[in-house]
Amino acid sequence: MKPYKITELAEIISASIKGNTTGEINEIYFDSRSIFQPQNGIFFALNNLGNKYIQDAYNKGIRVFVVSELVEELNDAVILEVKSPLKALQQWAKFHRNQFDLPIIGITGSNGKTVVKEWLNQLLWNDFNIVRSPKSYNSQLGVPLSILQINSEHTLGIFEAGISKKGEMELLEDIIQPTIGILTHLGTAHLENFDSKLAIREEKLKLFQNVKTLVFNSDCIQQEELKAMFPNVELYSFGYAETDSIQIQSIQSNSAGKTIQIKIEDKSLNVDIPFQDEGSLENILTVLTSIHALGLPIENYVENCSNLLPIEMRLEIKEAIRDSIVINDTFNSDLHSVKVALDVLAQQSFPRKSLVLTDVLQSNLNKDILYQKVANLVNAYEIDDLVLIGEFIPTYKHLFQTNARTFATTDEFLKTLSVQNVHNEAILLKGARPFQLEKISAFLEKKSHDTVLEINLQALIDNVKFYKSQLKPETKMMAMIKANSYGTGSFEVAQTLEHQNIDYLGAAYADEGVELRKAGIRLPIIVMNPEQSSYSAIIDYKLEPEIYSLRVLELFIQHLKEKSITEAYPIHIKIDSGMNRLGFRLEQIPELMESLKNEKLVKIQSVFTHLATADMPDERDYTLHQLKQFDAGYEMISAGLNLHPIKHAINSPGIIHFPEHQYDMVRLGIGMYGISEDKETQKKLKNVVTFKTVISRISEIQSGETVSYGRRFKASSTTKIATLPVGYADGVRRTLGNGTGKVNINGKLASIIGTICMDMLMVDVTNIKCKEGDEVIIFGENPSITDVAEAMGTIPYEVLTSISSRVKRVYYRE
Repeated sequence: MKPYKITELAEIISASIKGNTTGEINEIYFDSRSIFQPQNGIFFALNNLGNKYIQDAYNKGIRVFVVSELVEELNDAVILEVKSPLKALQQWAKFHRNQFDLPIIGITGSNGKTVVKEWLNQLLWNDFNIVRSPKSYNSQLGVPLSILQINSEHTLGIFEAGISKKGEMELLEDIIQPTIGILTHLGTAHLENFDSKLAIREEKLKLFQNVKTLVFNSDCIQQEELKAMFPNVELYSFGYAETDSIQIQSIQSNSAGKTIQIKIEDKSLNVDIPFQDEGSLENILTVLTSIHALGLPIENYVENCSNLLPIEMRLEIKEAIRDSIVINDTFNSDLHSVKVALDVLAQQSFPRKSLVLTDVLQSNLNKDILYQKVANLVNAYEIDDLVLIGEFIPTYKHLFQTNARTFATTDEFLKTLSVQNVHNEAILLKGARPFQLEKISAFLEKKSHDTVLEINLQALIDNVKFYKSQLKPETKMMAMIKANSYGTGSFEVAQTLEHQNIDYLGAAYADEGVELRKAGIRLPIIVMNPEQSSYSAIIDYKLEPEIYSLRVLELFIQHLKEKSITEAYPIHIKIDSGMNRLGFRLEQIPELMESLKNEKLVKIQSVFTHLATADMPDERDYTLHQLKQFDAGYEMISAGLNLHPIKHAINSPGIIHFPEHQYDMVRLGIGMYGISEDKETQKKLKNVVTFKTVISRISEIQSGETVSYGRRFKASSTTKIATLPVGYADGVRRTLGNGTGKVNINGKLASIIGTICMDMLMVDVTNIKCKEGDEVIIFGENPSITDVAEAMGTIPYEVLTSISSRVKRVYYRE
């Protein structure tokens, strides 16, 4: 971003200044965990949580802060005091926007904003120097951060705008000031904050009150309506009508995806796209209409539509050989995406960081200027091993502080790559698609099974935010990461949660907590089932044990004495309020208090209980009985020992059904993975986990022929069978065989037939158009984990935790 003098910024945001004001600002932070380049950085303490992390930001080198109130004095720091740091950031962004005269595209809608933005960038980068929203930055915070990226070199801006309640879009319009508007698909997201879908639409359309041009789908909103609302705006639409700017004439499937025949200004064009779904069709038509609205000849861009990449390929994190991970980011190759990828690499808690970087293709900057900028970016991070691949970047190796190895092609580098040279490191592969860095990823990946478990970390974050929105601002949250985070991978999930300001993590056993500590997780971790043999490890790795009996308390105190611990160690007291599993019953609490009254080696960090029926509306009375018992037990401890430890009881369903019992903290488990027994809550959650495989073989059998062990399926007519490389050793239980379970192939459900084998299963694809190598969804959006659980006669927890460790986990993050 463009540097700003501190005095200049203070004037822009109307701040009072304390401290030395001679410096400059060119890096913005609002999360202390994301600080990697503190020099010339500024920290916005956006709310009470922001104030909580001011000291952490200071310790990491930040010396300029924007605050509404300073909690404590900071030596040699510059303090800019304002009424609202968020409004100050927005004010700064508006000022910054007004310094530049360039076409700005503003995108809003319920779905497709990020896809349209990224596909426009993929098609237009060669014609414009584009600045765009990072990731899905479209909120009251994300938009100003995006706008502040604009500099004098940019010739086109593309920014998303998202809203969740009334009054937000006018603020975003004032910051973005779009000259071209794009309206994507309209749905019912955030309907809970509006009276109707019409009210959401009216709020979104406020983004376009000053645009010169507007792009839209005529099936979504009528031209006449928009003409009445925006009489001076030039309208560009797509649809099936002759009056549409781009008229759809036909849509046909092909071997790679779809072919769309369109008519534009008496010319017919065929557009091939590598996607089958309706959403992608609408998004590409939105993109082409936008290109037309920019005055560019569409025929020049049609050919490249077949090379468009899905945005979920943007960045993935995979387990690699010899205790390492691979961060594979070959979605695009521009300056901004290099910084995003480097930030992800910096967040990894590994002793070594390696970077494989190719030529940066998506930039029209002069090569000397471009690679000086690239080197400056890379030099700001700690890189132990640097590999440069391409025609141009190797000639600039002298600009990089890390001694670089250079290669003309990926294949040349692969000849030098040895398993023995890789150990306990995070390896970032960042480059353009033509360099085929996936070859390196394939070499380094720990597993090469076609069956994978994909974990969408952004969806997990969104689900956590949803549950946080149900809480009072002061209520803490513990996230349960027991059983390897319900089978999804504890470290990756824990690291993501750590960046979401979660207060506690909950592990089942000490081993889980120890592994997280070794991986660099710093959050407080409660061990819910501390075994006697694990007390030493709990103390050594600063884990916090659940204490559920006097025996456990006495043994733990004994270990503290043996380790010569002198400071009071945090423990968590569990009350058995009716689960009848672990915990102190009410009649045992007086004896517990007697033991703790004069004990100096432990301190009670929290008191909690476990609810048996929070997810069962018919058992509401029993849950209320448990909570009453818990209240009584907590009061005994609090009054008897004259202290007020954290009080917590409710879990994911409890957050929804018993909001009046949030107490001081809640425990979020299955809900953050997008699963709820409450139908209304389920609609607001996003799917996090997708279990997928591919078709290994397609064959045809005749009437009377049978399939698999035991000949339990017999064809009644000619049947097309697809064999999938996944079985009960991967976690697909045998009870799903013989027509009980279904999988999703190209959007249609196929029944599992015959007996499920250890490593394979067969499905009936007689009425499904598919081929060998096609993707198969075992569970995800459809069928969902809940659908599979019901078919198995069990609960989603068991489905998730049953996925074998041999199934490769792949993590996606925005």
